[in-house]
Amino acid sequence: MGALPVFRWRLAPDGYATRRQLRAQGLRPGGQGVAATLERPRRRREPLVAYLYRVDLAKPVRPMTPGRWAALAAANRARRICPQCRRDAGYVIPASLGSCVPCAYPDPDSPRSV
Repeated sequence: MGALPVFRWRLAPDGYATRRQLRAQGLRPGGQGVAATLERPRRRREPLVAYLYRVDLAKPVRPMTPGRWAALAAANRARRICPQCRRDAGYVIPASLGSCVPCAYPDPDSPRSV
């Protein structure tokens, strides 16, 4: 990786962009390799590194197809279903709990049986 140009923070020339910057422009790297790196120095730690891609070689973002929209909706729906009580929680189940809040912290005075 020593052959790549390294630019300091905020000093990259025009024509280079990070993945997020490409996405904001409606582009993607499109299979090209990293063209340069951007380093932000930090005290007493190694610098933060961002990878830069050439904008002229970037390709447009692929459009979402109806099948992809359906798969994304099914995945988001599955994240809302509690694995213990099998109910739609109405929110995305936190991975730290692994179940909906009523199942994770059952109330002994509650008439609901789990």
